[in-house]
Amino acid sequence: MLDPAELYRVEPDAPQLSEPVLVLALDGFVDAGAAARLAVDSLVATGPGQPVVRFDVDQLVDYRSRRPPLRFETDRWTSYSAPELEVVALTDSGGTGYLLLSGPEPDTQWERFAAAVEQLVRRLDVRLVVTMAGIPMAVPHTRPIGVTVHGTRSELTEGHDSLFAAADVPGSAVALTEYRLGQAGHAAMGFAVHVPHYLARAEYPQAARVLVDHLAVATGLYLSTEALTTAA
Repeated sequence: MLDPAELYRVEPDAPQLSEPVLVLALDGFVDAGAAARLAVDSLVATGPGQPVVRFDVDQLVDYRSRRPPLRFETDRWTSYSAPELEVVALTDSGGTGYLLLSGPEPDTQWERFAAAVEQLVRRLDVRLVVTMAGIPMAVPHTRPIGVTVHGTRSELTEGHDSLFAAADVPGSAVALTEYRLGQAGHAAMGFAVHVPHYLARAEYPQAARVLVDHLAVATGLYLSTEALTTAA
């Protein structure tokens, strides 16, 4: 494996947080109801985040599989929306700082990316990593929204019932990262909200609100869901 430290750059003026939570949500894998994306949008809507770490997306993104947009006006190219994979520092409504890693899921070098995240968890003294996702399920929208919870330690999932004994599912960079963090002894957990399968391709803010609520309970952060509640 190539040196994971050469995959990212820590900003020189990055804020120093005390044992922060790191929220991890990447685009590109299953996100039924756009639950994770809407949850991330809700988090960053509270104010501009301060950049902490920037990943070298040129090493991670397959531009031919998901082409970033360029704008053409009359006779020239006028702008380019480059993909960004970065960690930013945000603040909850109680004034507590936390970290958010979001952007495109790496198309390549998953092991190196996971190792890079593990390095950052140690370097930034992260106390807990939390992932978010939406998965399609054969459930109706008229019932309370369910959530599958997983974690690297049994105490992280206490109080949550599992619907599965065992299942083989397609891998993702986020899932592999959580797995490697557990092997390295770090606390990491994730929430996968259950979205009615017939709403999987639509925006379903109810599911995003459930993700943010679970994130708040698990981390002790004060996170507003007012906008998501209104949208729901």
